[in-house]
Amino acid sequence: MTEPADLFAAVAARLTVVRDRIEAAGGDPGRVRVVAVTKGFGPEHVEAALAAGVDDIGENYAAELLAKRAAVPDARVRWHFLGAIQRNKVARLAPVVSWWHGVTRLEEGTAVARRQSGASALVEVDVTGLAGRRGCPPGEVGDLVAALVDHGVPVVGLMTVGAPGADERTRRGFAELRRLADRLALPERSMGMSDDLELAVAEGATIIRVGRALFGDRPPLPGLAQ
Repeated sequence: MTEPADLFAAVAARLTVVRDRIEAAGGDPGRVRVVAVTKGFGPEHVEAALAAGVDDIGENYAAELLAKRAAVPDARVRWHFLGAIQRNKVARLAPVVSWWHGVTRLEEGTAVARRQSGASALVEVDVTGLAGRRGCPPGEVGDLVAALVDHGVPVVGLMTVGAPGADERTRRGFAELRRLADRLALPERSMGMSDDLELAVAEGATIIRVGRALFGDRPPLPGLAQ
């Protein structure tokens, strides 16, 4: 088992590498928000991120976020909910979540707005067209953002997950998100993860979401072979 001091030192060192990668891609490490994605890791990884200076913590599942919030009730943490928004779970998440990255429908946004004020909402856009991907189609984003704003939802930007592989198709998707955000005068672009953050930063990401780049490989799920 990794000792806490070793974990904290490893995360701090990896954060330096992430910031170097941001700078090498043409971004300003002081202006690109790093969200530490702790999905599959324990509360000690939240503490390690905080110790390294990362206050933005991302989770994909409601139960996991709430359990880690209970274990690490540190007021410095800004919790980012990255998963699909289920309206029956918004009431429990709303007192905790500062950023909602996965708004894809008007009903989801209004559920958040009814329960919470002051949080930031990002519309998730599918720039890949791949089967099974979540997100609003690019051609419908403008209408969805307008409807959300009309209903009092605090939309501040767009979010996407790139195509598999850090290649030209990935870059084109990130460029499309940037153009959409620019056209809609939305300042935040949440795009780029551990494998493709350079492409995202080069295309104007203001938020990147990294797990493995900070914490290493995720542990296997219970019951699975090593």
